[in-house]
Amino acid sequence: MLGGGWWGSLESNVGNLNLLSPKMALSMQTPVCLVDNGPDGHMRVQQEALQILEQIQQPVVVVAVVGLYRTGKSYLMNRLAGKHTGFALGSTIESKTKGIWMWCVPHPSKPGNTLVLLDTEGLGDVDKGDSKHDTQIFSLAVLLSSTLVYNSRGTIDNRAVEDLQYVTELAEYIKVKSSDEDGDDSEFVKVFPSFIWAVRDFTLERKIDDKDATEDEYLDFALKLKPGNSKKVNDHNLPRECIRKYFPSRKCFTFPFPSRPEDVIRLETLSQSEMAPEFLEVTERFCTFVFNQSPVKQLKDGHTVDGRILGHLMKMYVETMSSGGVPCLENAVVAMAQIENEAAVKEGLEVYESGMAQLTIYFPVDLRDITAEHQRLNSLATEVFIKRSFKDDEGKHIKSLEEAVNKLFSRFLQQNEEASVQKCKKVLTGLSAPLRERLQQGFYMKPGGYQLYCQDMEDIVKKYKSQTQLGVKAEDVLEEFLKQRKEESSAILQADQSLSARDKQICEQRERAVMLEQEVKANEERQRQLEERMHAEQRSNEERMRQVKEKMEQEMREQREEARRATESQLREQAALLEKGFQEKADRLGQEMREVQQRAEEAQKARSQEFTQLLEQQDRRHNEAMAMMRQQNEAILRSGGGGGGDCCIL
Repeated sequence: MLGGGWWGSLESNVGNLNLLSPKMALSMQTPVCLVDNGPDGHMRVQQEALQILEQIQQPVVVVAVVGLYRTGKSYLMNRLAGKHTGFALGSTIESKTKGIWMWCVPHPSKPGNTLVLLDTEGLGDVDKGDSKHDTQIFSLAVLLSSTLVYNSRGTIDNRAVEDLQYVTELAEYIKVKSSDEDGDDSEFVKVFPSFIWAVRDFTLERKIDDKDATEDEYLDFALKLKPGNSKKVNDHNLPRECIRKYFPSRKCFTFPFPSRPEDVIRLETLSQSEMAPEFLEVTERFCTFVFNQSPVKQLKDGHTVDGRILGHLMKMYVETMSSGGVPCLENAVVAMAQIENEAAVKEGLEVYESGMAQLTIYFPVDLRDITAEHQRLNSLATEVFIKRSFKDDEGKHIKSLEEAVNKLFSRFLQQNEEASVQKCKKVLTGLSAPLRERLQQGFYMKPGGYQLYCQDMEDIVKKYKSQTQLGVKAEDVLEEFLKQRKEESSAILQADQSLSARDKQICEQRERAVMLEQEVKANEERQRQLEERMHAEQRSNEERMRQVKEKMEQEMREQREEARRATESQLREQAALLEKGFQEKADRLGQEMREVQQRAEEAQKARSQEFTQLLEQQDRRHNEAMAMMRQQNEAILRSGGGGGGDCCIL
């Protein structure tokens, strides 16, 4: 082990890196355009918005608002941002928001999360007249958000539900699995956002059968299905069934007029005293609910989405739609996993390499010190990788990280050995300078000269061994140094006329014994270092296996939680259907639930098998590495060492 304060200094330097420190929230002062239409009429993603999302490494809560144009969507989004202005409100019949605009702010009630607000282009704009574009905008809002706010005016009557025709077309614009048949929407509830219906300028009394009703009861009543199978009944029921079936939860807020009709056109400039207290009360309840109940955005199978992933998803979905394709959530997860896992390997490797690079300024160091730092940084690199990666089912990315770290470790070991060799050579060169000068002067070529030479050599070796921080090659370099002295030592011995032939024979035997002793020491040191590396590899593998197992268990829990939420939503809907007498629909939903549950169980089983195989592969690689090290150890024992290479001193 090395002396001095180098370790504390290194700890301090590494600590300043804040490698795993919490990510700072990004706060935008104004919204930016996220999606607009290019000259060819197709949607495109704005690079500026993607660059902003790339900086957000926190989990994101994504709230998107959709609805007919000129219904006051932007006002609600400004309030969620904690501002009165930001998203354009407009004061004419012309739709102000084009495409999708984005505003990212620190989440007001969930520290460590970023609130991403998406204000979408008004649906049904007569100037635009493109229903396909409207459905694409609506589909994007569904795909990207964790909470979807549908904004409308007046009441939730049949016309209002019909205006939400876009929900009936989602099965044509979104696929959950690549193997799904056209129109298969049985698993939408697993991945769709929470649904909020915001009814603006509501003036009616909320009564059902002459009894006061809550906002949620009002929404459920409006989404009530009609019995029968005629075309008219089916047309009536379709959008209602889609809303009830697709979204895992529903909520309603009814907003009265915000102010006098003549003041509505300047809503963003009105002070609170100029607004209706009832409107402000509902607005506050709405914002509080969104802040407290909107979940973090997740991919299919439960992986948490940050700004960076959200940007990738947006780009992927828009490009797919613009090319005439249908976005597939399963394919998106696979693509995201590839991107994120490759980035996770790079990020973990950078953590390891930058940390180890700080150690190089202290080279040469003892092997125990470099292996201890290797273990610490290897564990940290794995932690960084695990935190960002997901669905590394075959383990190829964790394997890639492991191999890259081991390759870097070998390089640092070699650098440490080279630094040790250079330092040992320098020390021996300095210590043997007087001896070299005496050799040049012929000082030892006289009777009794051999004894003087031996005394000087013993003094050099003694002083050399008293040195500290010579590093891992100290014994090897000394062995080579002694070997290189053999010829001059023999010449001096033979020239010493004061020694008899018997004396010279004894001296030669003693020299061979000294050389053999040093060879044994060098061999033992090489063996000790190899065993230290084997122990370090064992400890590193145990820590890596622990982290991989924890990641696997986390992904399995997320998958089960996704299935649980979907099942709970479907059970609620099934109970509601049974209560209203829709036995056939309830039975059909029950069958869908059983099929989805069966697929979920099969997916869990397959996932478990993948994890088992991954751990077996990891264990097999470790055993192969250990076997190779044991072979090296046996080779050292058989050969009795191999020297320290070309270490000429004089």
